[in-house]
Amino acid sequence: MKKFFAIIGKPVSHSLSPILHNYWFKKYNIDAEYSLIDIEESGLTTIAKEIRNKKLSGINVTLPYKQKIIPLLDRLINDAKSTHSVNTVFLDETKTLIGDNTDVYGLQAGYLKGLVNADKKNVLIIGAGGVAPSVIFSLQKSKIKKISIINRTHEKSIFLKKNFSFLNILEWKFLESEVKNFDIIINATSLGLKGAKEFEIDFKNVKSNLTYIDTIYNPFETKTLKSLKERGIKTFNGLDMFIYQGQKSFYLWNKINPEIDDQLYELLQSKLK
Repeated sequence: MKKFFAIIGKPVSHSLSPILHNYWFKKYNIDAEYSLIDIEESGLTTIAKEIRNKKLSGINVTLPYKQKIIPLLDRLINDAKSTHSVNTVFLDETKTLIGDNTDVYGLQAGYLKGLVNADKKNVLIIGAGGVAPSVIFSLQKSKIKKISIINRTHEKSIFLKKNFSFLNILEWKFLESEVKNFDIIINATSLGLKGAKEFEIDFKNVKSNLTYIDTIYNPFETKTLKSLKERGIKTFNGLDMFIYQGQKSFYLWNKINPEIDDQLYELLQSKLK
């Protein structure tokens, strides 16, 4: 019997999740299909019901619903319990609606696994939205202790500090002057996303040995990332994080750990040109 999976969010048209998962379904001869579902918040209840009655076998969750989906779930597991952020949902064998977080694994596997002297790094996270808790927790799991956060809406940063008391909170108006103080900067906002606004500031004051990580993968290079890369700054776009979080979601749904091969990379990159 054919299975149906999807990613929900608003907007969601930029997502390459259908390309990723449908590639693996074909590779492993799984009779399944993955699609995009652009919904309003009022539609979350219907989505949860469709998973419970098995019209949907599982979903990924993107902005702005990573926290808003939680009240509709029965149980959070693994990193979702620590981050209070969910990007993967499925019904287990006991018909319990489960929420998990594979973003934490995606960030660690994509960028942090080979980090040297992690405990000495000073990290700035820009943005306190849906993916921010996952970024914070992945840094914490990687033994990074000095973590600051800055967000246009200051109250969102304060809210995050309730769960992560060690956070240092900065004010948005000081972003341009503060960037020079950090070894790693992670963009966890939608600034630079395809069809969205860009950063209004110039990152000209950053350290020459900075590592800049963008959680955005579409476009392949945001304007900010491209500018930093041209100046010799070490940069990473969000594609590796995206692929690794998808790999773990695929495993949760299908109990198969799919291979990340060159053909997959080429396919995804061709969709981002």
